[in-house]
Amino acid sequence: QLQASGGGLVQAGGSLRLSCEASGGTFSTYNMGWFRQAPGLEREFVAAISRGRNTYHAPFVKGRFTVSRDNAKNTVYLQMNSLKAEDTAVYYCAADRGSSGSYSVSGVYDYWGQGTLVTVSS
Repeated sequence: QLQASGGGLVQAGGSLRLSCEASGGTFSTYNMGWFRQAPGLEREFVAAISRGRNTYHAPFVKGRFTVSRDNAKNTVYLQMNSLKAEDTAVYYCAADRGSSGSYSVSGVYDYWGQGTLVTVSS
C-alpha cells in the first residue's frame, strides 16, 4: 500500500515536497515512480528512482524537481521547486517490483498511491 501526501496550494515560484510512504512488501527492492495527471489530460511520467538509487526526471521538470528515497522510512520523496501553473495536477506515486520495463511507462508499475493534489496559482 502506498500513501501519498504533501500536496496543496502554492504560488508560482514556490516549493512543495511530496512524500509517499509504503507499507507491506520490501520497499528497498522496489523501483519507485512519480506520475501526474492534469484535468483533461493523460497521466504522465514525472520522475523515478531505482532500487539502486539511479534517478530519472522528465525533461519538463529537470532542474526543478528532485526524486529521492529513504529506505529506512519506506518513503520516496519528490521535491518540487520553482513551481509553475502548468505543474497543477494530481500527483501519484507508484511502485515497481522489478520488471524490465521502462521506468517512464505507467504499465510497469504494480502498485499505486491514491494521489495528492498540487495546485499552483499564477
